[in-house]
Amino acid sequence: MKRIILSTESGADLPKDLVEKHQIQVVPMHVIMDGKDYLDGKVSVEDVFQFYDRSKAIPSTAATNVHEYHDLFTNIRLKYPENIIIHIGYTSKASASFQSAVIAAEDFDDLYLIDTLNVTGGLGAVVMYAANLLEEEPEISHEYLIEKIYSIVPKTRLAFLPGSLDFLKAGGRVSNLAYIGGALLKIKPCIELKEGKLVSTRKYRGKMDSVAEKLMNDYFNEYDIDRKQLYLIYSIGLDERIKERLEEVSKENGFENVRWMQAGAMISTHAGPGGFGIAGIER
Repeated sequence: MKRIILSTESGADLPKDLVEKHQIQVVPMHVIMDGKDYLDGKVSVEDVFQFYDRSKAIPSTAATNVHEYHDLFTNIRLKYPENIIIHIGYTSKASASFQSAVIAAEDFDDLYLIDTLNVTGGLGAVVMYAANLLEEEPEISHEYLIEKIYSIVPKTRLAFLPGSLDFLKAGGRVSNLAYIGGALLKIKPCIELKEGKLVSTRKYRGKMDSVAEKLMNDYFNEYDIDRKQLYLIYSIGLDERIKERLEEVSKENGFENVRWMQAGAMISTHAGPGGFGIAGIER
């Protein structure tokens, strides 16, 4: 029986221990600063924030290209002969990365691509769903595994609060007027994935400690998330006391397992320092 290998992009923000445990193959996306191209995962989040502090400009990002996907799939075949590759990808509605994978995949057999229509912890939740199912049922057919993954894609919910309006303003994602009003009123927009697109769905007012808890409560009220697993995402700078409280709230709401994911350099260019997100799969 052919072995099933899972792959994804660095934009899934999967912790290294989970990548190693499940032998998930991760291809990097790109962060560009001062005209230099850095691989996401090789450049630190601290470098991204220091670049902004110096220049007051956020780095740009770029998708994984066709050549990189071709190398990824070739290396998987060399490392794991006689395998089936299932690539679980970053939303095609917010990046050209998935289309690059589609083009590269034309040269390979037994290679299947799934557009999760999600990013960071939402994408990571889908990858981990597949990895855990594969661990529980090692003899599972690739057809059934793909069917199961597709079934939870529309039920995967991600919401996050950018840590800094400065990053949204510098990236052209909010107007100067909205930035000034938001800063004065301490307003934080909630960003969710709707049909693969990043959409501001509501606004919260206050400090991150209270706002993050409000987001969690709204999220739990709106979505019937499977209590077996919850993913919490943070960008560097989120206060440890806030993280502890959010984990307590998760446990109070009946979640058996809560896993923190740190936003990598690419995602942090959008979230800014001190950001918070939550991801899970509806029952």
